[in-house]
Parts: sequence; structure tokens; C-alpha cells
Amino acid sequence: MALKKMNIVFVPEGTGGTRQIRLSRMLLYLICLCLVSGGVYFAWVFHGYLDLKAKMPRLAQLEKENEFQKKQFLHLAKRINLMREKVGALEAVDHRLRVMVNMETGEDNGHSKGVGGPDPAVLDPHYGVNQSHKDLVRKMHLSLDNLNEEIAYGKEEKAALEKFLEKQKTLLASTPSIWPTKGWMSSGFGYRTSPFTRQREFHKGIDIATRMNAPILAPADGIVSFVGWDHGYGKSIIISHGHGIKTRYGHLQKALVKKNMRVKRGDTIALVGSTGHSTGPHLHYEVHLNGVAVNPLRYILN
Repeated sequence: MALKKMNIVFVPEGTGGTRQIRLSRMLLYLICLCLVSGGVYFAWVFHGYLDLKAKMPRLAQLEKENEFQKKQFLHLAKRINLMREKVGALEAVDHRLRVMVNMETGEDNGHSKGVGGPDPAVLDPHYGVNQSHKDLVRKMHLSLDNLNEEIAYGKEEKAALEKFLEKQKTLLASTPSIWPTKGWMSSGFGYRTSPFTRQREFHKGIDIATRMNAPILAPADGIVSFVGWDHGYGKSIIISHGHGIKTRYGHLQKALVKKNMRVKRGDTIALVGSTGHSTGPHLHYEVHLNGVAVNPLRYILN
């Protein structure tokens, strides 16, 4: 069956003649469908435009906040890098101290000195613009983890150094380093002619001549291990300082300490006398290291 035709008549104003367009019904339907579809599409696009326009201020605010956060991360990255540099400087000082006290040589002792600082890319001012926020945050966490490992290692190093120095402090406090009394040395350490037998003998200490009852000081920290009469030494005191060091004081007039008493460097422990085999008031002073008499002058600093 032939398609029905439809006539569209245009009547202009005035006296002009009419115009007529003859269309098939199918074509007219297609034209109407296109017009309706176009109207719907235009309405959808216009609605999207209005929605996007409404969201523009919020998007601009989010973009501004995002840029601000990236700047904050960049600032934090720089601070982390500065902290890492300071930690590195402290490690260098710690290393020099350990070398000075012979805890290690100047070369690397094999231990890890940390695992590095933040990624250099994080410190690039353009990094926040060209890279993703997620990647930036990941690198920041990695930098913080690295810094935490450096700090943890530094704490272990400091603890070891502190323990070593504390031990050295105890050793120094227990090492006789001052004159036990004021006077002049009348006899030194080593072989000499005995004032009593006129025979050659080995003198195990030094004799310090001074006035009667002059104070005798402990030259180092220690514990009194003997107080009493000791043959030719007369009234004597022996102090154990630890680390294999002992000191002996002979020819005393009076002991001012008792056995097992703890003394500090500079404490008055006795008075000078002339007891035992003595030719006059003086202090006989000995230093023993691991049971062997050594020259006391090797320990006296002033």
C-alpha cells in the first residue's frame, strides 16, 4: 500500500500566494522524532551544564585545598630532610667520640648507619603538580620509616657509648692520680741502698717526707681492705680500688678509717707518722697492679 502523503501549507501575511510542501507521513514522523530527541538531548546537556556550574565553586575550593596540602607535604619533606641531616651530624659526632675512646677504628665497623633519607623527588617543588597525591604520601611514609630506623640505630649506639663511658668513668675514679700527702720525695721507686742494712734492696714504693700528723688523702675511690700493723711498715692501710689496683700506706701515726669502709678520692684516711722501720716522719706509698708493685709516679697527674 502506498504511503500516504501529507501537505504542509505556508500562508504568508499580506496578499502573497501560499506555499505548499508535500511530505510523506514517514518522513514527517522522522522529523518529529529528531526534533523531540534533539530537545531531550539539549535539555540533558543544559542540565549537566547547570549542575557543573553549581559545582564549580566547590571544585575550585577542592583544587585550592589540594594545592595547599601538596605545599604542606613539600614543607614536611624538607623538615624531614633537615632532621635526617641533623641525625647524620649527631652520628658523625658519636662516631668520632667512639674513635677517640678506642671503641672502634676510624673505618666502618660493619654496622648499618641508617638507610637514607627522603626521596629527592619529594623535595622537587614541581613534584606535587606532576605526580599523584597517593604517590607523594607513600614516599613521605617511606621517608619517615627511614628516619625512625636511623633514630633507633642511633639510640643503640648512644646506649653502648654511654655504657662504655660510664665504665671508663668508674675506672678513672678508681685510678690513683693525686699525691697522697704534701711533702717532698725522699726516696723513689726501684733499687736503692737500705738505710738500715746498707744493702742493695728493691724499694716497692716512694717515700714522701713531711711533718708529723700531716693528713694523708685517698688518691682514688676504693674500699679499705686492711688496717693494722704490718711488720716493717708499722701502722698501715691498704685500699682496694678495683680493676686490679691496690694502694698501701705505711709508717702511719694514726688511721682514720676502718676495714671495709668505702672512701672517695680526696678523703682523709690517716695521719703521717714514723712507726715501723722508719728514720723520721714520712709516708711510704705503694701502688700495686694485679699484685705487682709499680711506680706510683706513673699514676700521679699533678
